[in-house]
Amino acid sequence: MRCRACACTPLSAISRTSTAASDAPGLEAGSPPLTSRQHQIVRLVAQGATNKEVAARLYLSPRTVDCHLRRIFERLGITSRADLIRRCAADAGSGR
Repeated sequence: MRCRACACTPLSAISRTSTAASDAPGLEAGSPPLTSRQHQIVRLVAQGATNKEVAARLYLSPRTVDCHLRRIFERLGITSRADLIRRCAADAGSGR
């Protein structure tokens, strides 16, 4: 089961401490690819982390996290972190 937004494991199956890039699978056919770092950021944001919390967790600056999020939004065709969270939650709920 994968999230359509980023092809990550559904939120219910993700450990709150897991940020390993090694389990970041590819996207469905036709979807623009996300980097492993972007997958990590999507997972943490979908779990409710702020940019500052994501930055601390991944040893990045908050500004770098913001840059990654803007690129993620562009690639996924969304406009806000709320859209990202809703998309991941809907995909997790649908069994994808």
